[in-house]
Amino acid sequence: MTKSILYINGDGVGPELMASARSVIDELVDVEWVEGHAGYATFKQQGTPLPQATIDSARACDSVLFCAVTTPPNIPNYKSAIITLRQELDLYANLRPFDSLPNVSVPAWASGGLQQPPSASPLHFAIVRENTEGLYSSIEESDGQRATALRVITRHASERIVKFAFDYAKARKFSRVTLVHKANVLRKTDGLFLEAGREIAKSYARAGISCDDAIVDSVAMRLVKSPQDFQVIATTNLFGDILSDEASALIGGLGVAPSANIGEKHSLFEPVHGSAPDIAGRGIANPTGMLRSAAMMLERIGCKKEAVRLEKAIARAYEQRIVTKDVGGSASTAQMVEAIRANL
Repeated sequence: MTKSILYINGDGVGPELMASARSVIDELVDVEWVEGHAGYATFKQQGTPLPQATIDSARACDSVLFCAVTTPPNIPNYKSAIITLRQELDLYANLRPFDSLPNVSVPAWASGGLQQPPSASPLHFAIVRENTEGLYSSIEESDGQRATALRVITRHASERIVKFAFDYAKARKFSRVTLVHKANVLRKTDGLFLEAGREIAKSYARAGISCDDAIVDSVAMRLVKSPQDFQVIATTNLFGDILSDEASALIGGLGVAPSANIGEKHSLFEPVHGSAPDIAGRGIANPTGMLRSAAMMLERIGCKKEAVRLEKAIARAYEQRIVTKDVGGSASTAQMVEAIRANL
């Protein structure tokens, strides 16, 4: 049965990267493409960054492929399209895997001035981030002199995100999950997250998956110094957002990092990077994050063999050094995509 995929171009480099992803997916499987609209361009056209029609289509389709959107900071009451869509579809788990690519060097700041940087061996870990609450609950107010944001942490959301992390670890044959928090200061909110996470961890001990915990600022340092320490990180919304952007630098930058947003009924896949309006239309955007996200989507909709083919084709392009400037190559977006298609 043909799967239906809602695609949302977004803003900036979004349309060109989405076109590339669709062309590659069409080489692998037959899908029914359904167009949806979201983002700043949609706001200017329709008065809302996320029309109800897009939400309805997302609920009706088998999955969503989403590129980046612009969220302007200076428009009162403007709601982020992607955050709203995650909440509407109850996409509670944000999954960001970090796997090294061939011929991509570790950034100089991560080497500690050593000839052989600590992360010279291939990296293979993941960050699982709670996706629906925390400081992204969108509950804020200001009187012009003082502004407040409400950080919402619930036992239910904490339990299910940690369970997701352990289930992912089990499926991918990881042996440890690290709960990342700031419970030494945020005693009520992160204290609840940590307590709930430890309870969930007990039921996975028999499966051979251990659990430890670490304070978020320490983890930020350790990701630079010794990222091999980690296998699966489970954490709250804001911490996961920041740490995963940091971790992307270890494998080549935001342009190569994919992500999945997964709920009980729905799923959405998107690259980690932003809309990058400064390079839109110049043909130099790295398509890797978008295509790796597409591979994750293919696996989710039951096309595992095709997902593996795509991942191997991407890796082969890196071996061939047919890559964009941001990862040390000289290829255009189109040239890199063509190489990946040829490698299929």
